[in-house]
Amino acid sequence: MLSPDASASFPLPFPLDLDLTLGPLQRGPSDPTIRFGLDGIWRAARTPAGPATVWLQHGGSQLIADAWGVGASWLVSQVPSLLGFDDRPESFKPANRLLWDLHRHHPGLRLGRTGLVFEAMLPTILEQKVPSVEAYASYARLVRALGEQAPGDAGLMVPPSPQRMARTPYWAVHRFGIERRRFAVIQLAASRAARLESTTALEPAEARRLLMTLPGIGPWSAAEVSAVAYGDRDVVSLGDYHLPHQVAWALAGEVRGSETRMLELLEPYRGHRARVIRLLTLGGIQAPRFGPRMRLRRIAAI
Repeated sequence: MLSPDASASFPLPFPLDLDLTLGPLQRGPSDPTIRFGLDGIWRAARTPAGPATVWLQHGGSQLIADAWGVGASWLVSQVPSLLGFDDRPESFKPANRLLWDLHRHHPGLRLGRTGLVFEAMLPTILEQKVPSVEAYASYARLVRALGEQAPGDAGLMVPPSPQRMARTPYWAVHRFGIERRRFAVIQLAASRAARLESTTALEPAEARRLLMTLPGIGPWSAAEVSAVAYGDRDVVSLGDYHLPHQVAWALAGEVRGSETRMLELLEPYRGHRARVIRLLTLGGIQAPRFGPRMRLRRIAAI
């Protein structure tokens, strides 16, 4: 293995489950930008300083981070933010028995932030109004075709740069199952990538407001980006078809729920609403399904 370009160790005075904490960064099992293994977690990213790969592993009561590439120092410096060292899960004390049990059984879950907006926005746009399995496949193929080999020898890929996405013609991505509308939104976001990255200095609510001024980015997309890039621990993804039903079923035993009802049920947990949703997902809590599932499409064949 190549010698790392940057390394650091961090004391862990709290429980930390790397898989649970970084799980939301993996966009499907074939995501070529991240790998979960017995030896730790490998993640590739395009940092403000350039591409880099970081390897995170537990070392007793310490977390060890090694990184490769021109962005190695930046990626290592961001490890505490990435892993939610400033998160305060101990302040979450739900009265709901289900939430209490889920919280108690996932003591190592922390909500962190990547600080990389376009990186989060690219797969989020691909996930707009399509089944997750379809979006994941499109993202993996896009990264492998237009990204670049990540530094180090982990075999990962760095996502495509905004510049590469902006100059890529539509015919080059149609075969990945991406229709023209979503790709137009991606290219618009790519053309404004510098402005998007500057929103990391803002409060999440203000940053989300600015994201939604971009045509094609609505409340759902802004919320999904906010949770990953800004570490917004209170954000709720409005516009998600299943989420209101999931929350209503879990917290009130109601088979169907509206967004209004969902927000009403989540209000007692303000400040931790993103944690509530993450815990319900980890617990596999889903409302009974009565209607047909969204059909998979074959855009590449159109």
